[in-house]
Amino acid sequence: MKKGAKVNGKAALPKDTVMQLRLYVAGQTPRSLAALANLKRICTEHLDGEYALEVIDLAKNPQLAQGDQILAIPTLVRNLPVPIRKIIGDLSNVDRVLVGLDLRGPEQMTVKSSPRNDRRLGAKA
Repeated sequence: MKKGAKVNGKAALPKDTVMQLRLYVAGQTPRSLAALANLKRICTEHLDGEYALEVIDLAKNPQLAQGDQILAIPTLVRNLPVPIRKIIGDLSNVDRVLVGLDLRGPEQMTVKSSPRNDRRLGAKA
């Protein structure tokens, strides 16, 4: 399957493809709520309505974790387009989420510089 082209800096899925997403959460915890809010913002900004989102609360239905082999929560699963992708965490790092969903290549990630990172890279403080 071909990757979609980019339109106005946003990923364009093929006409008949809708990105199918499942967000596994555990109740109304701060991390679960943050993951849902971050995901909704990312979808609004980058998917232009070309997605279907299902939120699964494992506190209510723990047996549903087995189907997608969920080991940690919150976890985002992209079922379509294939291959299946999983992203664990509150989805606050937008660049990593976009790379994980194949909406942006790793070479397009923005690098945030901090004194700590600069020292690791060999720069003098």
